[in-house]
Amino acid sequence: MKIVSGTYGGRPLKTLEGKTTRPTSDKVRGAMFNMIGPYFDGGRVLDLYAGSGGLSIEAVSRGMSEAVLVERDRRAQEIVAANIAMTKEKERFQLLKMEAKQALGLLTGTFDLVFLDPPYAKEEIVRDIETLCERQLLSEDILIVCETDKHVELPEEIGQVGIWKEKIYGISKVTVYVR
Repeated sequence: MKIVSGTYGGRPLKTLEGKTTRPTSDKVRGAMFNMIGPYFDGGRVLDLYAGSGGLSIEAVSRGMSEAVLVERDRRAQEIVAANIAMTKEKERFQLLKMEAKQALGLLTGTFDLVFLDPPYAKEEIVRDIETLCERQLLSEDILIVCETDKHVELPEEIGQVGIWKEKIYGISKVTVYVR
């Protein structure tokens, strides 16, 4: 696994062995960013289920100003920290070592890009987006990128956002919500 494009393009990403995290493949990550960008002019990104941190590191590599990564698994936190260190720009990243639900209660400011790739997709995605809307953590130009199994059907609208694009890549489905 490696960063696909941007400032950190080509740099290797560490991933966690085993089944506790499911890293997004380079191919799917590249396609996902082509869907939503592929490059950005600043902004804040939130990765609520960071895993290896690859999605938010890719977003910063492609022009996002800063990223907040949330990860509860201690072993995955070490991988995220190593991947952040690889960027040599640690100040652009904040790793919150806690459950997503706990982090949602603590976050401040607004985010321009949110990645949601939870272990139990549909239930958590709906709840997370509702909480992000209620807590006013989303910018006007928000992009919420949800990665699920291709069989998961997400609602057309959640809170103040609705589906903009949806695409299947192998066994994964990427659903993008906007205001």
